[in-house]
Amino acid sequence: MRLFRKHRRYVEQQPRKNQWKCPRTADGANRNAEAKRSGIMAEPVVLTRALTRWAGAVVGVALIGWTIAMTVQHAGPFLDRLLEIKEVTVEGLRRIDRGEIIDLVKLDPRTPLHRVSTADIKGRVESHPWIKRATVERVPLNQLRIAVVERVPGAVVSTGKETVLVDEEGRVLAPRSLDEEEPLPFLSGVDRKGLLRGDEDARRAILSGIELAKIVRQTYEGPVRVNVADPANLIVSVGSTRFHFDEEGVGGQWDRFRQVKQAVRELDAIDGDGDDVNDVDLRYENRVVVRERG
Repeated sequence: MRLFRKHRRYVEQQPRKNQWKCPRTADGANRNAEAKRSGIMAEPVVLTRALTRWAGAVVGVALIGWTIAMTVQHAGPFLDRLLEIKEVTVEGLRRIDRGEIIDLVKLDPRTPLHRVSTADIKGRVESHPWIKRATVERVPLNQLRIAVVERVPGAVVSTGKETVLVDEEGRVLAPRSLDEEEPLPFLSGVDRKGLLRGDEDARRAILSGIELAKIVRQTYEGPVRVNVADPANLIVSVGSTRFHFDEEGVGGQWDRFRQVKQAVRELDAIDGDGDDVNDVDLRYENRVVVRERG
């Protein structure tokens, strides 16, 4: 009976392989694959949309710029006519004629207010010898306002060959008639070439003479003449009296003279008038030296 029994085939045992797959895992893998394919396809679409937006923005800006340019081009003539300067006012003039300032401005007819350069006009106005400072303003819609500060005459300076007028800063002014009510000190002994060049030595000498004249006029009236040729011996002439100063500390020297003048009868008689000729030397410290000249 055993002869007819079937023998079982021997099958070699292999390590067990886990070939079971979860349905969820398979679905996830499919979705990832589809997402990758969708991303690859979406990138060109996103790029195209971005380029389209940028192109639209550029075109929009260009259109706006073109519109503004065309508007300005057509509105320019109208704006020029609207802002055309119709009045130029000049304030602060005392000795200068208004026409001189208008000639310096050099304003073309029908010039629009917004097209003038206030800095250029200011420079041209201040080039006038009698103008110390100027301001220029635009006043809407059709007015240009100029305000000036004139230089104040400080002295008449004789250089030997000519007589010129200077201001209180030692600047040479253009010739101009002076009012009788404004007496000025007369300075001599100034180097002509240095004065015309504006040298510092000439300017300092003029300023010293102007300061001396102001100090002496606090006590004496009438014309004052100052010789500034020697800084160590500045000579002030008032009538028939001459005062000698040193350039350093002229104010203190004059105060000393005034104190002594009140105490000494002979000095109190010095009034700058009359026939008596006197020299009053104030250059010595703590002394007032009086010399009579025949």
